[in-house]
Amino acid sequence: MSRVAPAAPVPGAVPDFAARVVAWQRHAGRHGLPWQASRDPYRVWLSEIMLQQTQVTTVLAYYARFLERFPGVAALAAAPLDDVLAAWSGLGYYSRARNLHRCAQVLMTEHAGRFPSDAEQLSTLPGIGRSTAAAIAAFCFDQRAAILDGNVKRVLTRALGFSDDLAVAAHERSLWQRACALLPQDALDMPAYTQGLMDLGATVCLVRRPNCLACPLDEVCAARRQGRPEAYPVKTRKLRRTRRENWWLWLECADGVWLQQRPSAGVWAGLWSLPMFDSEAALDAAALAMGTRAEVRPVVRHALTHFDWTLHPRRALIGSVTIAQDVPRVMGAGRWVELDALPTLGVPAPLSKLLGAASARATSAPA
Repeated sequence: MSRVAPAAPVPGAVPDFAARVVAWQRHAGRHGLPWQASRDPYRVWLSEIMLQQTQVTTVLAYYARFLERFPGVAALAAAPLDDVLAAWSGLGYYSRARNLHRCAQVLMTEHAGRFPSDAEQLSTLPGIGRSTAAAIAAFCFDQRAAILDGNVKRVLTRALGFSDDLAVAAHERSLWQRACALLPQDALDMPAYTQGLMDLGATVCLVRRPNCLACPLDEVCAARRQGRPEAYPVKTRKLRRTRRENWWLWLECADGVWLQQRPSAGVWAGLWSLPMFDSEAALDAAALAMGTRAEVRPVVRHALTHFDWTLHPRRALIGSVTIAQDVPRVMGAGRWVELDALPTLGVPAPLSKLLGAASARATSAPA
């Protein structure tokens, strides 16, 4: 049953909005994405989570591999979190992987391994927000539910000339109402309509230099009539970026490195990383306590959503097995991991690149 009742006409609504989007998607939208070939909610859910703040080209490289490793809800729920994080390693925003794992467990324990068919129920599951829930419900169950991710906000605010500041919660709620009012009346049109909005935002109604001539809304778009599509959406509250600086202690013995698991909350939560220090002096003191000295390695710079991170690797070779066994006394909990076993762990992308480059140099070095 449809959750969204037929809406009364909205002042300033775009004529034939849904019909234009549906017709365009069916003849000009994207149809070759691997998750479009199935109405399996598991596959749609996985693609929607992977696509959050990540480009399609990047997701394509992970999607098939993840499905091969975890082909369904039961396999994902039963897997250790480390295995899930390892499969996600390099895709970023690791809270998505942790929520995937937790959601699969909830589906198994509370829903007999089945996804609810209603968007409102879907949105109660871990990591599934209102827009993602609507996408699953629309694609898999033909439910009339509105999506409103970043790309769709851009399409709708431009088409409607919606100039209210989306940094204000009341204005975002108003846009949700407008999005619901624009839904097609025929629920069978929901998959094409939902995909069409996504396709328009990703390929036509771009942040900069939108291709208005290729847009099915060109004739009725308020922002196009005004000649300033780049002015939408309006959101005055900007993310304030900060800087962070830390030091990595890269302990190496034979072909293994000492890794510690990050806390369960915060950046890189649950991933395995080199021991991290807030100052070079603290790192040097730890190395000295183990009877070794750390050499300077090239700086690693890593940009996250809300801050720029400067990481200073310091490499120390430990030649004695006795000293290697004593490392936990100084460093605390952790484990020695062979370099060729890194792909089996969830490791941050910059660290994987750093250690992978070192391993490659060691392998190619003359005997």
